[in-house]
Amino acid sequence: MRHVLTVVGLLLILAAAGCGGGSSPALRTESSSSAIRAAEEVGAGELPRASLHLQLAKEELARAKSLSDKGDKEEAASLLLRAEADAELAILLSQQNAEKVEAAEAMERVRQLQNENR
Repeated sequence: MRHVLTVVGLLLILAAAGCGGGSSPALRTESSSSAIRAAEEVGAGELPRASLHLQLAKEELARAKSLSDKGDKEEAASLLLRAEADAELAILLSQQNAEKVEAAEAMERVRQLQNENR
């Protein structure tokens, strides 16, 4: 019987240690925050579709922080992933727009050269 109590006691200690002694880990917002900053730097706020995703990312990050403060770490972590995904989508949309503009400018230069050679 004493052996069973010792094993149960050790299991309880290991379980408590595995849970961090009751305290939950700090919310890691660096990746989401970095993605948001990168989206801002590439001008995502100036394009309607990219701006929408950038705003969503900012709101999701703020909501994740709020949920984390309330102790809902799992939902907060999920929102952080969504925030990062939205920020990355804003970056991609900005890059896509820049490539379209560059392609249009290149086509215009080609047309000008063709007209000059006629």
